[in-house]
Amino acid sequence: MAVELRRLFPSCATTLRRARALHALLLLSGRLVAYPSLTATLITLYSRLGDLPSSLLSFLHHRPSSSTTTIVSFNSLISAFVSHRRPSSALSAFHRLLSHPALRPDAFTFPVVLKACGDPQHGEKIHSLALKMGFCSNVYVGASLLHMYSRFGLLGCARKVFDEMPERDLGAWNALLSGFCQNSRAADAVGLFEEMVIERVGGDKVTFASIVPIIAFLEDQLLGALMHVRAVKLGLDSYLFVSNALIDMYAKLGCLGEARRVFDEMLHKDLVSWNSLISGYEQFGNVSLALELFHLMKEGDCQPDVLTLVSLASATAQCGDDRGGRSVHCYIMRRGWEMDDIIAGNAIVDMYSKMAKIEAARNAFDRMPVKDIISWNTLITCYSQNGLASEAIEVFDYMEKFEGLKTIQGTLAGILPAYSHLGALRQGMRIHGRSIRIGLESDVFVATCLIDMYAKCGKLGDASLLFQKIPRKSSGPWNAIIAGHGVHGDGEEALEIFSLMEIEGVKPDHVTFISLLSACSHAGLVDQGQKYFQLMQTSYGIQPIMKHYACIVDLLGRAGRLNDAYEFIKTMRVKPDSGVWGALLGACRIHGNVEMGLLSSEKLFEIDPENVGYYVLLSNMYAKVGKWEGVNKVRSMVRHRNLQKTPGWSSIEVNKKVNVFFTGNQTDPHPQLEEIQREIENLLAKMKALGYVPDYSFVLQDVEEDEKEHILASHSERLAIAFGIISTSPETPIQIYKNLRVCGDCHNATKYISIITEREIIVRDSNRFHHFKEGRCSCGDYW
Repeated sequence: MAVELRRLFPSCATTLRRARALHALLLLSGRLVAYPSLTATLITLYSRLGDLPSSLLSFLHHRPSSSTTTIVSFNSLISAFVSHRRPSSALSAFHRLLSHPALRPDAFTFPVVLKACGDPQHGEKIHSLALKMGFCSNVYVGASLLHMYSRFGLLGCARKVFDEMPERDLGAWNALLSGFCQNSRAADAVGLFEEMVIERVGGDKVTFASIVPIIAFLEDQLLGALMHVRAVKLGLDSYLFVSNALIDMYAKLGCLGEARRVFDEMLHKDLVSWNSLISGYEQFGNVSLALELFHLMKEGDCQPDVLTLVSLASATAQCGDDRGGRSVHCYIMRRGWEMDDIIAGNAIVDMYSKMAKIEAARNAFDRMPVKDIISWNTLITCYSQNGLASEAIEVFDYMEKFEGLKTIQGTLAGILPAYSHLGALRQGMRIHGRSIRIGLESDVFVATCLIDMYAKCGKLGDASLLFQKIPRKSSGPWNAIIAGHGVHGDGEEALEIFSLMEIEGVKPDHVTFISLLSACSHAGLVDQGQKYFQLMQTSYGIQPIMKHYACIVDLLGRAGRLNDAYEFIKTMRVKPDSGVWGALLGACRIHGNVEMGLLSSEKLFEIDPENVGYYVLLSNMYAKVGKWEGVNKVRSMVRHRNLQKTPGWSSIEVNKKVNVFFTGNQTDPHPQLEEIQREIENLLAKMKALGYVPDYSFVLQDVEEDEKEHILASHSERLAIAFGIISTSPETPIQIYKNLRVCGDCHNATKYISIITEREIIVRDSNRFHHFKEGRCSCGDYW
C-alpha cells in the first residue's frame, strides 16, 4: 500500500491544494500511522512545493517519541529546513533526533546537517559526533566534511579528513579539489590533481570545471594546454560547462586563438560561452573582434545580458567610439537596466570615464537610483584618470562624510592617484595609514598606488622602501618603481630594476615597457630604449601599442634625432595618434625645427583640433626662433576656435597649507606678494653677479627687453620658490609642483638660486622631477 501511494504523489500532488487533499485523506484513513515512511514522503513533497509549515505539521502529527516516527522522517525534515535556508531550525531538528530514545542518526543524516552549520565550531562538534558513531568511514559523510571545512576556509582540516578516509571515491577527490579552488589555493589544487593522475582517478566534468578556471590564476599556458588535452582524451570537452571553463581559461591567459577554437568547435553554446570570449577579446584589446562577436551573437538565438553589455561598454571605450558608446547606453536604457541594475550603471559611468566624457559620466552616476561603493569608486577614478584631482578628492570626501560607505581596495586605488597628481604628500600618507589599519597595505593594487604616490611626491626613497616590503610576484609594483625612477631621471637604476624583475621570474607586461621606455627617454638612453623596444616584441611577444610608439618618438626626438623619429613614425603598423605626433612636435620645439614642427602640427590639428596644448607648442616654437608672424597666426586660430589656454601654475605646501601661484598678473594676489617680489629682485641681482643671463627666447610676447625680464620673473615657479625661501628656515629643501613643463630660463635660474640659498630645490613639472643642488640639476639639462 505504501509503495502504491508513493507512486501516486508525482501525479496527484502537482499543486499544494491537491497535496493537502491527499494528506487529509491519508490522515482520515489512518494510513500515516500504518505506514510511517509516508511521513517522510509528505515532508519531501511539501518542501518541493515550497510549503515548509505543512512539512512541519505532517511531521509533528506524531510525537517524536512515537514508534511511527522514523529516521527517514527526521532526515527529510532536516533536509527541508536546509533547502529553505533555515539552518537553525535544521540544527534544532537534529538535536531533537539526538534526544530520541529509539532513533539515532544514520549515514544520510550527517551530510544534510553539515550543510546547516553556520560556523566551524558547529561543524567540528558534528564531526566529532560522526567520528564517535563510526560514520567517518562512509564516503558520503567524508565528502560532506570536506565541503564543510572548505566552506570555512579550513583547508588543513579538510586535507586531514581526506587523508584519513579509508576509501575515497571521485566525489571525495572533487570535494577537496573544489575546496582548494574556491579558496584560491591554486598550487594545492594543481598538486591534488597530479595526485589524481598518479592514483589513476580519471576525473569527470566536475573535476575539470573546478581545476580549469584556477589555471588562469597561475598564468601557466602550458599547464592549461595539458589540461585541455586530458579533458579531450576523457571525452569531457563535449560538456557545455567544461568547454565554457576552457574558453574562460584561455581568454584570461591571453590565448585568444585557442579560446576561439574551443568556441567554434562547440555544438551548443550558451550565454556564458559568448560572454567569456567577448570579455577575453575586450580585456586584451582586440576590440574589433569583441564587437564582431557581439553582432554574431545578436544574429543567433542568444540574447545579451548585463555582463555582455559591460564588456561591450569597455570595448567601445577602448576604441574611443563615441557613437558606439551612446548605442550601448541606449540599449541598456531600453532594457531598463540602467535604473534596475547597479552593474550596468557602473559600467556606463566607467565607459564614459575612459572616453574622457566627464559630464556624461557624472550624469550617468547621478541618474542611478541606488549606488554602491563600486559606483563611488568608479566616479572617483573617473576624475583621477582625467586629471581632475580636486574633483576626485571632493567626491571622496563627500562619500566618506555623507554616505558612510566602507573604504575598500578600489577606493584607495582610485583616490591615491589624485593625491599623486597634486603632490599632496600629507594626504597621501594619511591614506597609507588607513590602508595599514584596514589590512590593505600589502594588497598589490593599493601598494602599487602607494609606490606611485611616494615617487610622484618626491619621496623616491620611501617608494623604494615600500617596494622592498610588499609581495612582488605581479608586474604592478615593478612597473610603479621603474616609472618612479624614470620620472626622477634615474634611468640606469630603472634598467637595473628591470633586470632584477627578469631574474625573479616576474613576467613584464605592456605597461612595464612603457615605464622602461619612458625612463630611457628621460635619461637620454637612446640605444637602450631601442633595444628594449625590440626585446618587448621578440622575447615577450608584446605587440607595440600607441604609447610604446610615442615613447620611441619622444626618445629619438629629445636626443635631436628628428629625422629618425619621423622615419620611425612612417614604419608604424598602425595609424599614428595625437600622442605620437605630439611627441614629435614637442621635440621640434626643443630643437627649433620649424619645418617638421609644422608637419606635426598639421597632423595634430586634423586628429585633435580642440586640444589647445598643440597650438601652444607650435606658438612657442615660432616664438623661440623669433617668427612673430607665426605666433600671431596661431593665436588667431585659437581665438577663432574659442579655445582656452591652460594657465600655468605652481604650488608649494608650507605649514600644512598649499599655496598656488599663477604665471603673470595675479587675479587673486597672495597676501605676501610684495615680499615675494622683493625676494625675486634680490635673487635676480645676485644671480646676475654670478653670471646669469636671461634667455628671452622663452618670452612668448614681442615686447621690449625690460618687459621680457619682468615676464620671466613672473613665472609661477619663480613665485613659488621665492615664497618657499621667505617662509621656511634656511637649508630647508624647497619642493614645488608645476602643471606645465618648466621653461628653460626658469630651469637655468633655479640652478643659480640653489647656489645662492645653499638649498636643494625640487621641481616636479608635467614631465619629470628636477632636483637642483649646488648649481646642478639631476636631469643634466636633458628634459
